[in-house]
Amino acid sequence: MPQLAFANSFWETYDLLEKQVKAGVRKAMAKFQQLSIAELYADKGLHLESVDKARDPRMRTIRITDFWRGVVLAPDDSSDIFLLLNVVPHDDAYSWAAKRLYTVNTATRGLEVRNVVAIEQLTPSLEEVAAKAPDLLFARHSDTVLRELGIDDQVLRAARAIADQAQLEAFAGVLPEDQFEVLQFLAEGFTAEEVYRDVVAERLAATSGDGTSDSLAMAIVNTPNRIKLVTGPDELAEALDKPFAAWRVFLHRSQRRVAYRTSFSGPAQVTGGPGTGKTVVALHRVKHLLSRAPDTQVLLSTYTNALAGMLRENLALLLEDDEQLARVNVTTVDAFANRVVREATGRAPSPIGDADERQIWRRLARRLDLPWSEQFLMQEFRHVVLAQGVENKAGYLRAERRGRGSALRPSQRELLWQAMTAFSTELAGRTTHLLVCADAAKLLSDQKATQHRYDHVVVDEAQDLHPAQWRVLRAAVPEGPDDLFITGDPHQRIYDSRVSLRALGIPVTGRSSRLRVNYRSTAEILGWSTGVMADVQVSQLSGDGDDSLVGYRSLLHGTRPHIAGYPDENSEIDAAAGRIREWLGQGVLPHEIAVCTRFNILLDKVRDRLRAENIPAVLVKDRPAAGTEGVRLATMHAMKGLEFRCVAIVGATARAVPFAKEVTPVEVDPQQHASDLLRERCLLFVAGTRARERLSVSWSGAPSPFLPD
Repeated sequence: MPQLAFANSFWETYDLLEKQVKAGVRKAMAKFQQLSIAELYADKGLHLESVDKARDPRMRTIRITDFWRGVVLAPDDSSDIFLLLNVVPHDDAYSWAAKRLYTVNTATRGLEVRNVVAIEQLTPSLEEVAAKAPDLLFARHSDTVLRELGIDDQVLRAARAIADQAQLEAFAGVLPEDQFEVLQFLAEGFTAEEVYRDVVAERLAATSGDGTSDSLAMAIVNTPNRIKLVTGPDELAEALDKPFAAWRVFLHRSQRRVAYRTSFSGPAQVTGGPGTGKTVVALHRVKHLLSRAPDTQVLLSTYTNALAGMLRENLALLLEDDEQLARVNVTTVDAFANRVVREATGRAPSPIGDADERQIWRRLARRLDLPWSEQFLMQEFRHVVLAQGVENKAGYLRAERRGRGSALRPSQRELLWQAMTAFSTELAGRTTHLLVCADAAKLLSDQKATQHRYDHVVVDEAQDLHPAQWRVLRAAVPEGPDDLFITGDPHQRIYDSRVSLRALGIPVTGRSSRLRVNYRSTAEILGWSTGVMADVQVSQLSGDGDDSLVGYRSLLHGTRPHIAGYPDENSEIDAAAGRIREWLGQGVLPHEIAVCTRFNILLDKVRDRLRAENIPAVLVKDRPAAGTEGVRLATMHAMKGLEFRCVAIVGATARAVPFAKEVTPVEVDPQQHASDLLRERCLLFVAGTRARERLSVSWSGAPSPFLPD
């Protein structure tokens, strides 16, 4: 009986198909699990046939409907696996199949695809130009080195004709993915040794038989990052019913190496840009930790309630049974801290929000006639007093103020401490989220809340956690192997938190990994988004030096983002509604579309306009159930951790991003001013990288200065 596998090229378009076409796919795929190979070829309804003049002799097409055809790769003599590659309209199926050739990578032994016709057309013209070029892009790398990195003869000939990165990008989507990525890394200045370690070694075949077999079956087994092998009808039904969910918790080989490492000797950290799979790695790490002992208890923590809900949903997809899920506490740090204090002391903290806290500082500044703004006072309290755990005046007078650009004389510190003391009095029994965290950390450290200690703590979206929150997590697990597993991206730091993990007792030196490949967004969307962060320095997650997006890339390609300005807000909202109608008309479902703005006021206007046109719309902050239909509406802050097929950023104006009220005046504190501007820039970066396939960015009046040229 034949086996069935699905290539990622199929999953990338499956969600776009209409219901009757999906039903045809299901019916056709079922036959591959019910019939013998001879019966498949004889089945008149399936109409399994060769592709005329195909560059790969194994290419076949099958009937899905009268209009749609599936393209499959038939097994070779030593295999019984059919690989479904794509489902496309009838005429396109034959031209798509005829141009593509599937081969085995000489280094990784994985299956890869190339548009062999396009390569043959591009290479000669480049060779003519290369003959006159003073320098060629890969001249410093010998043929032997390139072949050791998996570059085969056809790609090697093309590489030898490439003079610059622009010419290399012309081969995007044409060359085999792994080979193209190797060339991209080399073009950006990485050494051959670094490329082998970070690209090739991560994808080396887990099993390759005797090392001589290049069968299709073996290559499919060796390519789990791009191919899903289905072993039974139940697995087939589940995959086709929820294709996105099936891949949402799928690990690529570089991610698996980190997630399923047997053990780390202490805290471990995984960083990477948006869409690189950090959250998926965190979820699989939880699964690995749970499997080590039947009574293991894990705290899985993140920053917001929405993110916690998403983690809980995805963890349920991944874990094998409810018993495992019951051993994981999925929550936010603030909620965990609140619970610790409530159950250890018998009092239920009721923290005030940022607006109320700011108002208290405003009153104190006026009453004490202080020369500082409420914003400065609030930041001094958070970034110095709470960040360093200062408890008295003596501690504050000697506290370091690293990152604070305004120097203070001792007399000024004396005055500020009076304000800090007055703030505690002004709270009058109330508290803040960070103060609750400080209390919880003390209770856990003093062994007064031992029932809330865990065997392991896994932290997702770690970049926005305040030192007070880190102390809670540090105290929630005994120091030792595999105590903390941390994932995050400093380029997505949208709240003003600065940490040194080492100073907090969480050293990650020697236990840090970086993910570089974006599996969510197209290269075009990624290129625009990274342009937002161009020429700015971002400190590492651990606080030790600067982070970088060098080597961060996507292997997916699509349309360029739509960027446009409008004369007024109404015109912009009209255009956004039109863009959404266009996406809906292309078969995108409403819940696969998101609109984000900087402020709720504009978001409400967009919602009213969509509803006036009978386009369903729901607010993300209302936490709609997974099955709720409607375009998702969210502020830029609320988009954190989410992803959608299509995203429209509305209101990207100079007044909104950056928002002046959130930026400390440069004359008050130049370092805080720079930090505030970076935070606002990160916010726009986060919003752009939520899009998988389509991105639209608009404004009325003056555009945000952060928009790439």
